[in-house]
Amino acid sequence: MIIQKQFQIYEPKFERELFGNFDENVKLIEKSLTIDILLREGKLMLLGEEKNVDLAMKLMNELHTMVESGKSLDRQSILYSLDLLMAGSEEKMRELEGVITITKKGTPVQPKTLGQKEYVSLIENNDITFGIGPAGTGKTYLAVAMAVKAFKADDVSRIILTRPAIEAGESLGFLPGDLKDKVDPYLRPLYDALFDMFGPDKFNKFLERGTIEVAPLAFMRGRTLDNAFIILDEAQNTTPEQMKMFLTRLGFGSKAVVTGDVTQTDLPKNKQSGLSQAVSILQGVKGIGYKELTEKDVVRHELVQRIIRAYNKYDKSQEKKTREKKSRNYK
Repeated sequence: MIIQKQFQIYEPKFERELFGNFDENVKLIEKSLTIDILLREGKLMLLGEEKNVDLAMKLMNELHTMVESGKSLDRQSILYSLDLLMAGSEEKMRELEGVITITKKGTPVQPKTLGQKEYVSLIENNDITFGIGPAGTGKTYLAVAMAVKAFKADDVSRIILTRPAIEAGESLGFLPGDLKDKVDPYLRPLYDALFDMFGPDKFNKFLERGTIEVAPLAFMRGRTLDNAFIILDEAQNTTPEQMKMFLTRLGFGSKAVVTGDVTQTDLPKNKQSGLSQAVSILQGVKGIGYKELTEKDVVRHELVQRIIRAYNKYDKSQEKKTREKKSRNYK
């Protein structure tokens, strides 16, 4: 049975956010819920099967609340909201309120998924936090945003960003330039995040003063890092010795975030990742938080979610084949 319900728009910005460019957002909702949405004199007319219209009304209420709180609607946020709606958890959308910091362009930085929200909360409440997950889950960008927030609030006096200079079999010795030139390509994602937050001029000024330090992991050896917010990125490429060295650099008044993807290590096959070992050893240690982000937390193109899901499925099938082969050999 086809029914029609009205949704009253109270926030003028909601209409623009909901429809998006060329009505792409509304078309996405119509296709996902099998309904029609019409705009008439400040009201949305929702037409379709009763159960689908009821779902659409719940979705509109939550999206309207999000816009009223200052959030923007895009394809990714609407898809995620639809996922929560289908799971009967649409009210959890409101948990995503709260801005971490504002970029140089005036764009608010805030968690876009419940997983990201939990990750940010762990960073706030622990001295060391591990953020594990595939590319596109925001683990590095959000960590940088939290570092900028702490710096602006004078909770720390400097920001230190580091990562191991190991990538896809390349050797630093074959790259042109001095040491800084050699390691800069590996640190570029960290530079980009800070450029977003501070702008290039302010970032370069902080860099010159030493208030912001971006350096390869080897530079951390022998130091004690007090009153700093330290981020170790691409930590899956650390050796166990490097990871232990890094974690024991933490000084008074400091906070550290370790990010990485344990499925994407570039270490030799016979070398254990320091990230995997640390997560195993440090589980349950007070003051250390651990968050595993998944394909549901990916905030890039939705195709990235499908790619990660396909690779996970492939990896599981390969593991199953390996176990079955070992079992046959044992017999």
